[in-house]
Amino acid sequence: MPEQPGDEVRDPLIESFLEHLATERAASQYTLRNYRQALYEFHNWHRKERNHAPNWDELTRDEFRAYLRFLSRNNRSRALIQLRFSGLRSFYKFLVRRGKLETSPIKNIALPKQGRRLPQFLTIQQMNDLLDAPLKELEVARAARGGEVDESPFLRDVAILETIYSCGLRISELCGLRVEDLNASEQLVRVRGKGKKERLAPIGGKALEAIQRYWRSLPNAPAATSPVFLARSDGERAMYPRLVQLRLKRYLELCSLDPKLTPHKLRHSYATHMLDAGADLRSVQELLGHAHLVTTQVYTHVTTERLKKAYDAAHPRA
Repeated sequence: MPEQPGDEVRDPLIESFLEHLATERAASQYTLRNYRQALYEFHNWHRKERNHAPNWDELTRDEFRAYLRFLSRNNRSRALIQLRFSGLRSFYKFLVRRGKLETSPIKNIALPKQGRRLPQFLTIQQMNDLLDAPLKELEVARAARGGEVDESPFLRDVAILETIYSCGLRISELCGLRVEDLNASEQLVRVRGKGKKERLAPIGGKALEAIQRYWRSLPNAPAATSPVFLARSDGERAMYPRLVQLRLKRYLELCSLDPKLTPHKLRHSYATHMLDAGADLRSVQELLGHAHLVTTQVYTHVTTERLKKAYDAAHPRA
């Protein structure tokens, strides 16, 4: 396991950068975790290789090339190497903007190219089976306990799955939803995305019905500022990503689907199904909250690959 920053190893510039990401950029906990790990992994490597902590304004391109060779020799994947250097690049951009140095030593370092991986997604039938799974689990629980069971966790899970699939939300966006963000009459939801950006996303009638049914099962009606989804029906804490992941894993297993699929794969499914049904790329970009169209374009490769397979299987002269 990579060495983690302890009390004896704490770099003030790294900590300042992470605080900037958290407070000024509203970075997700995943971005903070990945960047922290990237920066302190390099920090620890430099201490071991050079016998002292890095002086960030004195490092040269050669030292980062040596670090790249170290990662490659230790069989780190291309994706991980890209992730580590993404953290280092962002850190140096921060230092340049703050006037700590004039230019980044990482500029123009050639990294191993990452092969394009198409996003995983569920078929429409698989998605429907998954959406039905919490209520089937509720029936099993009722039968096992003689009908005495708290419905709200199961109804909450139905509403969560319906909402992710209806709106294409990131897990952090889902957990951050408040009651006042929902406009049932207009079928819209206000979503707080990356970098404090807000967007309005359509939400389907099925998702709204599931949310209302969940709220009716709670001991107390939620206030406007309450989280849409609660970790406990008798508490006030918002649903958190790890609990969403654990509940999803359970339902995937019930449907004989890969339990390692993440909530983000439901977002992939949303985008793929939208494009398959004829939605234009720009609209899907806005619905997903992507800053750049190229991020959304990966889904067109999914649909194109499926069309190619259908062509090869059906055309007599393929």
